[in-house]
Amino acid sequence: MTVQRADARRNYARILAVAEEEIAAHGRDASLERIARTAGVGSATVRRHFPGRRALLEAVFSERIEVLCARAGELAGATDARAALLEWLGALTTYAASARGMADALVQDRKMDDPEHVDACSAKLTGAADPLLRHAVRAGAVAPDVTVADLVTLVTGIALATEHRPNAVAEAHRLLGLTVGGVSPRR
Repeated sequence: MTVQRADARRNYARILAVAEEEIAAHGRDASLERIARTAGVGSATVRRHFPGRRALLEAVFSERIEVLCARAGELAGATDARAALLEWLGALTTYAASARGMADALVQDRKMDDPEHVDACSAKLTGAADPLLRHAVRAGAVAPDVTVADLVTLVTGIALATEHRPNAVAEAHRLLGLTVGGVSPRR
């Protein structure tokens, strides 16, 4: 295991903090050069810690992704499988709509043509939510052909559609409710 020098750890933390702010303000295309300048380091230092944009985005989003994964684990054995899945989707919606750049990053990951590429954030979300979804399918609360990727795609689409609205999180939840409930009344 390589031990980082104290200044390298400080640089990493400073770069990550600045990157979070820049990505929140400018989305996934936040300028790496601006991040370096604001953090008070050179571009080479940013690239040494984060060899590419994807590595930087994964680092920025990883803590919240871990929280979402932990919440999925807590909800996995719930008695009401539908309510548990919807609670988790609500948490994902809140995060995707409030963390500008995350939804776009997840969408971009699906555009990758490289079958060897596995995005850590997407893989973690899928692994964590799969037991919730399987439980809801067994309970008859969700159609058997629905996948976690389908649900994440719906949430990311909603987050992207509401990203520039004044109250993006509330609007995203309203649209998620429409999606889950359907738009036509039952007869």
